[in-house]
Amino acid sequence: MKRFGGVQPGRPVGGRYYFYRVMRRVEEAQLAGRLRAAFEGDQPRTSLEDRLLGESIERSMDRLRTEVRREIVRQLVDDRGAAAVVKTLRVSLVEDLDLTNATSAELAEIERAVRPLARKIASKVAARRKRSHRGRLDVRRTVRRSLAHGGALIDPVFRPRTRSKPEVIVLADVSGSMATFARFTLQLTHALASQFSGVKTFAFVDEIDDVSAYFRPGIRFVDALRRMTAEAAIVGLDGHSDYGSVFRGFEGRYIDAVHDRSVVLIAGDARSNFRDPYAQGLAAIAGRARSVHWINPEPARYWDTGDSILGTYAPLVDQVVEVRTLRQLEYFVEHLVVDSRPRVRATSARL
Repeated sequence: MKRFGGVQPGRPVGGRYYFYRVMRRVEEAQLAGRLRAAFEGDQPRTSLEDRLLGESIERSMDRLRTEVRREIVRQLVDDRGAAAVVKTLRVSLVEDLDLTNATSAELAEIERAVRPLARKIASKVAARRKRSHRGRLDVRRTVRRSLAHGGALIDPVFRPRTRSKPEVIVLADVSGSMATFARFTLQLTHALASQFSGVKTFAFVDEIDDVSAYFRPGIRFVDALRRMTAEAAIVGLDGHSDYGSVFRGFEGRYIDAVHDRSVVLIAGDARSNFRDPYAQGLAAIAGRARSVHWINPEPARYWDTGDSILGTYAPLVDQVVEVRTLRQLEYFVEHLVVDSRPRVRATSARL
């Protein structure tokens, strides 16, 4: 891109112009020819082998075009901001795709975006923590140092601020309607594990199970998901969501995992098939935790309609937030990492 695209910051040129410049300089036809020559060698090929080779080369060229377009959009977003790029190109950025309604191709794009997004969040969090490192004024050391300047307080000394990393406990609804959303929530949270003192993961449908062991460091995320789905005790009676049963089960088996340094994150739509909400189970969790946050991928206008019982649970948690896209998930998780102090209960918000 740097060599062929010549993307210039601030220049009011659309992405198509840069794409045309890059692909013209790459010379697609010659590149495809070089690929064919590299794979053909000196051995004769059948017509079927020749056709398959041609299809393989075309797929490779399609991937090249896709990556070029993606990199152009990324650079334009860095220069102009996401809103301006969306308006100019009339495209949906991967960060703005609806996680619950994305196509298979879009989900693959989102999957590729998660790890770079985690690195971006970690970098921003580190910068914010560094800026907020300075604590209260150390009066004794400040006065002692001022003696070297005739008593003038020109070089104040501050105590380092001690802010421990939170331990995160994730309760994720992995039922059919929530499976995709839960997947990306878990993936981003575990990609940021180094930003927390610990991550404990619980998955549920109508029963809840501790699935933390599946997501140990060094285990591929897709393998962890596969094992969790096959082995975890997350389905009890009929496999339909039952939040009351889930909170009752957590209170009975796992409540000791929650303490005053725990930040609890619940990911789900609170649709419980008209069953007993057992709100006292969530109240028990909230009573022990530092803070409790609920993220819901459903549009806020659908909350408390049909079998949604979110209004029953909302007064018990610190905040309920609509999170439907990767950008909203990024914003939420970033602030969860940096500012995990308890807030006033019974709040709701949209990002």
